[in-house]
Amino acid sequence: MGHQVPWTAFTASGKNRNIDHHDGDLPDVHKKLPPSAGEDRAMLLGFAMMGFSVLMFFLLGITILKPFLLSTQREESNCTVIRTHIMDDWMDCAFICGVDCRGEGKYPCLQVFVNLTHSGQKALLHYNEEAVQINSKCFYTPKCHRDRNDLLTSALDIKEFFDHKNGTPFTCFYSPDNQSEDVILIKKYDQMVLFHCLFWPTLTLLGGALIVGMVRLTQYLSLLCEKYSAAHRDEVGGKVPYVEQHQFKLWSVGRSKARSREILRWWPD
Repeated sequence: MGHQVPWTAFTASGKNRNIDHHDGDLPDVHKKLPPSAGEDRAMLLGFAMMGFSVLMFFLLGITILKPFLLSTQREESNCTVIRTHIMDDWMDCAFICGVDCRGEGKYPCLQVFVNLTHSGQKALLHYNEEAVQINSKCFYTPKCHRDRNDLLTSALDIKEFFDHKNGTPFTCFYSPDNQSEDVILIKKYDQMVLFHCLFWPTLTLLGGALIVGMVRLTQYLSLLCEKYSAAHRDEVGGKVPYVEQHQFKLWSVGRSKARSREILRWWPD
């Protein structure tokens, strides 16, 4: 009877070890690993970059892309100055002189007539696309203010610049689709501007998406690593109780045989 206590205690302790082992690790394998502070900051940066790129698409699309698509497509050519002229009648303009103050003024209208080299057509030169839309009669529209002498001096300086061309060809842009007499000196919206409007927001969007994707991939790989580690610990830990129980069985069988031999030796014939 005295030898049954260790067997019961050992068996109970072995069962307890098995129960504790199986109840301790397996449920935790399916839990999601908590994100670190660095991962949270990286995710925030990625989403901020994607949001900023969408805002850039919206703003640049309204301010640059839409006017570029609506503007007249022009081709490059050469122009030579024929005549420059300041109109006698000045153009009306308005300016803001304060919070609730709005003044009226006038500015001189400079006209520059050029000859298109490829066709020999006479045309009126403008500074850019906006100058054609604001006032199709003048080369440009200066900023309106009260000082008429300053406006006149600015127009005379530009007139003198073109007068010194002396028939020298320079680059200009015309519209081949219509027979308009309006040509421009520089293009405000060209292919390079369009490229930058699309390239940088797209690059920012892809960068933010890449950061978010890398963080998600890292979290997924960490979860897989934790699952495999838990499974490995479970496999190694499950073998130890089995080996101990097998050794104890061998020890019990050997001790039983020894007791049997001892009883037979003392048993009377």
